[in-house]
Amino acid sequence: MLNPLPIFAILAVALSLLAFSAAVLAFRRRKFLRGTIGLLLGLLFLSLGSLFGTIAVGLQGYRALIREEIAAVVKIQPKDLQEFKAHFRLVDGEEFDFLIAGDEIYVDAHILKWKPLVNFLGLHTAYELDRVAGRYTRLEDERSKPRTVFHLSQTKSVNLFSLRQRYALLKPLLDAEYGSGTFIAAGKAGELEIRISTSGLLIRPSK
Repeated sequence: MLNPLPIFAILAVALSLLAFSAAVLAFRRRKFLRGTIGLLLGLLFLSLGSLFGTIAVGLQGYRALIREEIAAVVKIQPKDLQEFKAHFRLVDGEEFDFLIAGDEIYVDAHILKWKPLVNFLGLHTAYELDRVAGRYTRLEDERSKPRTVFHLSQTKSVNLFSLRQRYALLKPLLDAEYGSGTFIAAGKAGELEIRISTSGLLIRPSK
């Protein structure tokens, strides 16, 4: 799905330049009230452009989520007792191999749910797989045996989850404090589908 935010950011910056130009002309003609209004409008559009641009950069790696869909296909191959290989194939074609310790495979994701206020911009619920890890069935093993955790997400220059906590400006737009995780036994060879919906993650054996 096309992300409209870069377009809005460019339009807002263009409008800010026009407003600043009009303000300069007004000040040169000693029309100080008109110049002040133009300056304030320019600052407003520039702020909006910066906001749209920041959110657009932060959304890199996220995929739009409208209904339940497959986020990844995982092939499990046991290697030893409480150790298995997991081959991930994401929907964008990327593939990863992980050697994981544990009885079960655990996957979690970030889910960005936009407020209705910004749905009209074409922004809907989006997701990004974040981590994969091993999980032991017994609590004693979980406490004492080796743990393996790997990243599935992209490294970003802008993290919307952090920005949401730091800047109140994003509060009316984005409910970013939303994560979901799921796990399933990985003791047998097989293929799994990691599915995601607006209610969260789930794992099913491939049909």
